[in-house]
Amino acid sequence: MASIAVAIGTAAVGARYLLRAWQAFQSRPVVPRKCRFYPGGFEPVMTRREAARILGVREHAAVEKIKEAHIKVMKANHPDLGGSHYLSLKISEARDLLLKKTGNPDSVF
Repeated sequence: MASIAVAIGTAAVGARYLLRAWQAFQSRPVVPRKCRFYPGGFEPVMTRREAARILGVREHAAVEKIKEAHIKVMKANHPDLGGSHYLSLKISEARDLLLKKTGNPDSVF
């Protein structure tokens, strides 16, 4: 009988500890594991590095990867679907820069 009472008491104390630990775990502040966004706005003249960051590819990615990334990002930011005209222009400029379609460094966008 005494051993059963000790087992029940131990289980109750253990359950209480687990409940308090779970509540403390849930109330902790959420800390992002990895920052997915870069601080600041766009650079005055777009570089290959910035273009690669916009599309989420490497600076010297294959043509197919650049095109796939452009389609993916444009689907999320297209003006006809509620996206920004400015962002869609920057996305297209990034694609053109990485594919070397434009040679105009004085681009407004």
